[in-house]
Amino acid sequence: WQRGFGERFGRIPLAKTEALRGAKVLWLHAVSVGEVNVCLQLITALRPRLAGWKFLVSTTTSTGMGELEKKLPVDAQRIYYPVDFPSSVQHALVSVHPNAVVLVEAEFWPNFLWQLQDKGLPVFLANARVSQKSFRGYRRAGFIFRELFSGLAAVGAQNEADAGRLRELGCRAASIHVTGNAKFDAAAPTGGPELDVAALLRQLSVPSDAQLLVAGSTHAGEEVLLARMCLRLRVRFPRLFLVLVPRHFERTRAVVEELRPSGLRLALRTDLTEGKAFAPDSADCLLVNTTGELRHFYRHATVVFVGKSLTAKGGQNPIEPAALGKAMVFGPHMENFRPIAADFVSSDGAVQVADAAGLESALAMLLADGARREQLGANALRVVQRNQGASGRTAEMIAARLLA
Repeated sequence: WQRGFGERFGRIPLAKTEALRGAKVLWLHAVSVGEVNVCLQLITALRPRLAGWKFLVSTTTSTGMGELEKKLPVDAQRIYYPVDFPSSVQHALVSVHPNAVVLVEAEFWPNFLWQLQDKGLPVFLANARVSQKSFRGYRRAGFIFRELFSGLAAVGAQNEADAGRLRELGCRAASIHVTGNAKFDAAAPTGGPELDVAALLRQLSVPSDAQLLVAGSTHAGEEVLLARMCLRLRVRFPRLFLVLVPRHFERTRAVVEELRPSGLRLALRTDLTEGKAFAPDSADCLLVNTTGELRHFYRHATVVFVGKSLTAKGGQNPIEPAALGKAMVFGPHMENFRPIAADFVSSDGAVQVADAAGLESALAMLLADGARREQLGANALRVVQRNQGASGRTAEMIAARLLA
């Protein structure tokens, strides 16, 4: 919270507010990295439809802000989202003077929404999803949320199931549109600057024909399991190299301590940036303790493991490795991506396992069978391609209401 501390309490720097002055302002809010990338896609789709409008994107996390700093167009502004205190929200709204607000996925903060409704500003919900757990919570607190849901100008739901839950929570049926999941658009390769992963691996003397197991967005407990698996699998696959990318880089010290007893030899991504010298064959694993680089490592992966699916619940986004045509495996806990995970599995675009033993068996099978990896990756890419277009449909929904 040290960076942007004032913004979190509604104190927006004058330079940012002056840049918005005199134009209609559309405020888009994205919690973290995944939602930020959806916002970026939406802005691209909205620009030709909302000529003359200016865009402001807020985020809650430092990783989300890092993505905005790298990718947000120079004529758009970025801020940290204000905490939901009445005074903080009021300060932010007075400073920014938005003409409309777009909330991405599932961000419902009562004070923010109440003040927007008091001002008569249209509020849109984009790429909306409501998990069963959230659905139960909002329904229990219906005395607060039902009126807020009913006041939404338009809602773009990811699928029919989400649309049904939103109707039950109070959204007007006429305001709900099934637009699809914009994360399929956001995961498409951007063609931007590439991280030279091959050069980084050469610093560790990893051979060019190594088999890379990239474990993305891992959570506590998964790194240890993967480290032990890697050491066992290397008996059969001596060219195997593990790349661990924890979801929260702040866990680096804890992960290093957890892995120490395993005997797995670690190198840190930041050590490579700083030019630290490594002896040949001195590392079995690269621990990526930086942000915003996962997709670059996915691009070079032989096999991908999608984290938060084995020892933690919820899962992480499987669309990004699929968009790169990679063979991927995830565990039983994909609750936050249930329809997407089911689509990949039913289309033979991913392998879902029940436990750690199943994961090790699946990894061994894929490392041994290049044709099977190619088939899985191609099927996964087809799933992504047939689900794209949600950003355009969502932009059309928003623009139709704002220009009516």
